[in-house]
This record gives sequence, C-alpha cells and structure tokens, in this order.
Amino acid sequence: MLGSMAAIWLTFLLLIILFITAIAVSVSSVSGTKSLAAVDIKKGTVLCLDLSAPISERKGPTSLSDALAGSLGNAQYLNDITDAIYRASHDSRIKGLYIKAQGASAGIASMQAINEALNYFKAQPGKWIMAYGDSYAQADYYMSSSAGELWLNPQGEVDIHGLSGTVLFYKGLLDKLGVKMQIIRVGTFKSAVEPYFLTEMSPASRLQNEVYMNSIWSSIKDDIAENRGVKPETVNDWANDFSFVMPADSVLARGIVTNIGYRHQAEARIAELAGKDEFSDVNVVTVSEYAAAHDLTDYSYLPEVKAPKKNKNTIAVLYAVGEISDIGKEGIIGNDMVDQIFELSENSDNLVGLILRVNSPGGSAFASEQIWEALQQFKENTGLPFYVSMGDVAASGGYYISCSADKIYAQPTTITGSIGIFGMIPDIQGLLNNHLGVTTSTVQTNPNGDFPNIMKPMTAEQAEKMQQFVERGYDTFTRRVADGRHMSQDSVKVIAEGRVWDGATAKKIGLVDELGSLRSAITDMASDLNLQSYRVESYPKIEGEWWESLLTMEGMDVASMQSLDPETLRLYQHLEKIKNAPRVQCKVETIIIK
Repeated sequence: MLGSMAAIWLTFLLLIILFITAIAVSVSSVSGTKSLAAVDIKKGTVLCLDLSAPISERKGPTSLSDALAGSLGNAQYLNDITDAIYRASHDSRIKGLYIKAQGASAGIASMQAINEALNYFKAQPGKWIMAYGDSYAQADYYMSSSAGELWLNPQGEVDIHGLSGTVLFYKGLLDKLGVKMQIIRVGTFKSAVEPYFLTEMSPASRLQNEVYMNSIWSSIKDDIAENRGVKPETVNDWANDFSFVMPADSVLARGIVTNIGYRHQAEARIAELAGKDEFSDVNVVTVSEYAAAHDLTDYSYLPEVKAPKKNKNTIAVLYAVGEISDIGKEGIIGNDMVDQIFELSENSDNLVGLILRVNSPGGSAFASEQIWEALQQFKENTGLPFYVSMGDVAASGGYYISCSADKIYAQPTTITGSIGIFGMIPDIQGLLNNHLGVTTSTVQTNPNGDFPNIMKPMTAEQAEKMQQFVERGYDTFTRRVADGRHMSQDSVKVIAEGRVWDGATAKKIGLVDELGSLRSAITDMASDLNLQSYRVESYPKIEGEWWESLLTMEGMDVASMQSLDPETLRLYQHLEKIKNAPRVQCKVETIIIK
C-alpha cells in the first residue's frame, strides 16, 4: 500500500513538472526570443531598437497571465535599453544601430533618456544610426530623429502635432448616480480631485497644465531641431502644418526625413552600411538581447572606469515605481519599501551611495511619510550620499519621498512638484435612497462613532476636523521639502499649492538640482566620490517567475480579466483604486497626454 501511495505521489509530481515544462516551451515558442546561448555578438553586429512594444521603467516579477498572454518576450525596459546603448557605444563589435519605428509607447521623460543615449552612441567614432518607419507617430519620430538616415515608406506619414492633455471628469456621472464626493484639500492647484466635483478644468488647473506642457513641448521641439539640424521654429511649423497629411515627397523636401523607400530598400542600405551584400547576412541583435547577454551592473566599459573588485564600491539604485500605497501588491508599498531601505542600511558595508529612482504620481500621504523617514534613517545611519533620479513623473508623494536627497536629478520633461494634500470621502446616500430605494439606520455610542460613513454626508464638525487633518499633513509636507531643499517653509509654500511643474522649471525654482537621466546621477555620484571603479546594483531584487505562480495560482484573477476590453478594464481598475484609497493622499492628477 505504501509503495502504491508513493508511486501515486511521484506520478503526480512528475505530471506537474511536465505541465510546467510544456507551458514553458509553449511560451518560449510564442515569444520567439533567443536564449543567451543563441545570441551571437560578433564583429560587425548591428544593434536593433524595436519600438513596437511598450517601454516600462524596469522589469518586475512576471506572472502566469503574462506568460499565457505571450507578453514575456515583447516587454522592453528603459534601464535595459539605455544601459545597452551606452555599453554598445564602446563595444567595437557593434557597427551601428537600426531603429524600427512601429508605434512607440513610453513616457516623455523616458523617450528623452533614450534620445540622450542614442546621441551618445552616434557621437562615438565609427558608429551610425539609421531608422525606418512605415509611418512615424510623434513618439517614434522623437526617438528616431537622432538617426543619420531617416527612412519613410513611400505611402507612409509622419505625425508631428505638438502636445495636448485631456482630463476625464466624472461629476456628471456621479450626479446621475446620486453620489457626491466630499473633498478636503490644501492647495489652489491641487487638481487631482477636480474630476469629482467639476465638469471642466478650473482656471488654476488650466494655467498650470498650459505652462508645464508648453515647457515640455519646447524641450522636445529643441531636441528634434538639434537632431535634424533645423531651427526649433521649423519643428513648430511642421506641427502646425498637419505633417501627417503631407505626401512622402513633401516630407522629404521639407527635411523631416532623409530618404523615401520601402522596408527592403532601407534594409539593403543597412547591409551596405554593415559591409554586407544582403540584409540577411547582417548579424542583427535586439537591444533586449544585447542587454540580457551582458552584465550591465559593470561600468568598466567606460574609458575612465576600471574593473571593480567583487562586491566593492557598489552604488545602489532603489526603484520606486508606481502609486504609493499602504498595502497591496502593485506599485510602491509603504512597508515593503521601508523594509528594503532598512535592509540596505544594515548591509551597507560595500555601498558607496544610494540613488532612489522615482517614477510615481504619489498616493498615500502616510506611506510617503514612512518612506521619507526611512530614507532619513539611511542617511543618518550610513553617512552615505543619497541622490534621487526622477523618471516620467515624480510628483506629490513622489516628490515627498525625494525631497531629502543630497541631489535631485530630473529630465527637462519630468512632471514633478504638486506639493499638496487632499482627502476624498464619497457620499452615496443619494444613490441608495433615490435610485436603489435603500435606507439605513445607525446606532452609535458617540456622535462620530460611524465616521467616516459613505452612506451619509459629513456633518459640519466632521468636515472641519478633516480640513484640519489635511492642513496638518500639508504643513508636514512643506516642512519636509523646506528642510530637504534648504529653503524657508514660506518659500516652499509659494511654489507649492499643489502646483505641477516640469523638470526644467523645477530646476529654476529650486525643486531640482540637475537636469539629466539616471545615468547622469550614477556617473556624477561616482565622480563626486572620486571612484576609479564601481558597480551598480538595482533594488528591490526581482523575485518570482511566472512558473512559480502555477504553484499558488497567483495572477489567475488577472488572467480572467484579459477578456475585458481596455476601457472597461480601465474603469474597473479606477473604481478599485477609489475604493481602496487612503483617506488622505498626496497625488497628482491623471492627465492623458498625446
């Protein structure tokens, strides 16, 4: 009997292993990615930057739903892309770089960081960049504009239109449902709550959006102009003249592209540049494959950096990406981030400095304060330099956790600031009473025993106390910024008020120290410390692969939602965030920029 039971269990375990292996083989075949062993980087290799997949800040834990959706092999990450391009700039095996413009999707500051890396690559002796697009969306064109040769399909188009921002307002929907959003906020420009009690932008919100959007467009326009060797006003003319309706020969005549031709003609040109007869003879390696085949933590490829000894002179880069929450599994979770910071502090023997990479619109005010305090403890306990590198957005809570840094770096197009606090409590009494016919009756020992109660409106006293609570949070926030930026609190309040700033303006008013990418922060820290050799380690470490979720069935709930259309899924996620949001938040508004 025991032998039979053992055989059954062994068979069961064997079937699980075979099942996981079968899925792994299936996913691998769907994704079509090469294994590291299959990547052959030989002399004359052409690096390929494919802009068809969305570009995220950094790789995170993968799930079963990712594997089943076949998205594992398509994902691209900003740190991999930029690090690979910089490394390839000094790799004698890499001949040139081929950009496939196929519908880029990335944050504006991320695109600017890639543009900087491409220009660095192009500036190295013997390196060239060529781009081809059936059509160029504005994001495609921005990242491709650094190419020496810019090819367009004869039937294609180039869409340069400037920037626009759209905010969705929900008040009309809430009125129909009988739901009122009770808003408590500090800061005239703190517009994240406006969609719930207004039907359009307030004058203050419109002003701040116009100011930072014009500044961001000016930065993009200047980058394109410099890349194409034209005046910034010329780029504005392209945008104002509906470039996407221009025939290919007009696009060529105006200098927007350099060549008109079909894909096979462009690839024949790449073969020529690579010294081959046919494109099929060219050894093409994607940026993701190149990144995976190299130790990108080692900066000794730079002429001024020596190979570091193992585990010595390590710069830690701690990623803080997503919304800031008290609990949960996605984004920046307060307790998890605090634990990670203390772990770095306790194991800092080989660390020479910490760089916090922030790409966050903010979130929980409480969690932001806990992360800020943990970073203070890191500085006091280790005595090490602490820098911040801002990504696409580092606003509100994202700025809160950044403000105590010794140096803050941002891209000119980074969205930051929004130093303000708000609270939001829904009142669904109208929905229950008038639409659903549901009434409530409450028994309580104290006047405010049921507060907050979403089934009835706040009393005047409750609203007053909530306002005091929010104002106290705002006072703490502005004090943290004042101490971190070595400014008076009154000076901070002048530029606070919840106002959003672009990175370039933030530098002028003292919220940012330097304009530059994560790479700038890393190399500057190394220079400031007079390091001749160093490594870069990223945290938190990526734990868990998609196949591990088979054992816990984690991620199956997400997989079950794959059938929802994008709009329904977005609405569902938005309602979930409102339902689980903390009472008091420091968060920037969601604006759709295109």
